[in-house]
Amino acid sequence: MADNSNLKERIHRGELILGVGAPVHFNRSQLEDLLAQGDYSFVYVDSQHSAFCEIDLENFCGHAEQLGIPVQFRIQHTRHTYLVGRFLDLGPTGIMVPEVQTTAEVDEAISYFYYPQVGRRSSGGVNRRNLSAFGKPTDPASIDRLAYADWWNSNGFLAIQLESVEAVINARKLAKPGIDLLAFGPNDLRFSMESLPHSPFQTVDECIRHVLEQTRDSTVQVSLGAATAEQRDKYIEMGVTVLQVQPGM
Repeated sequence: MADNSNLKERIHRGELILGVGAPVHFNRSQLEDLLAQGDYSFVYVDSQHSAFCEIDLENFCGHAEQLGIPVQFRIQHTRHTYLVGRFLDLGPTGIMVPEVQTTAEVDEAISYFYYPQVGRRSSGGVNRRNLSAFGKPTDPASIDRLAYADWWNSNGFLAIQLESVEAVINARKLAKPGIDLLAFGPNDLRFSMESLPHSPFQTVDECIRHVLEQTRDSTVQVSLGAATAEQRDKYIEMGVTVLQVQPGM
């Protein structure tokens, strides 16, 4: 596996980072076998379009912690953004919020993702990522609360998905401090373009290039899923730095 010492910093530097998707019910052996198939820096779990159980997520993140791999979790819906802190208490290192269109939705994601004084995430949960480095998880009084909050705010990574023409046009405004990745939902984005005969964009690639240009002088990077090696190489050539690839890629 790749060096995951501070994935957030690596994202900001624009390093090429590959992740791989996995079902949330995978046990440790299954996850280990998956990770052996490539040089992955994170593993991605979805709840927007897949069955989801919080206990499964907690167990999955526990396996990932033992294997030293960060978990990125896509929440079920934009309206569930207020629950981001709760999901993080189960062990993910990264969150993806789907179908983001407004700066208010971005503000809500940042608020519940980060601890004070950056955000308003509540302190608690024995299964939080890397908590054992700051005390004994089963003894809350032993946890160095401020040190852990500082670590989290410097290590957790937050992604929002752009899935409409409006979101693509406003990418620069949505890429607020605290957002690490602008991800794409290509199929919903196609629906959006098809609903607008006079859309300034006719293809997903045009949308990607626009967002890359909007974030060119920013530490915010662009994230995409690549189903084939050809897609992966094309996106890398375009300037995309964070890719979720298929096993073995």
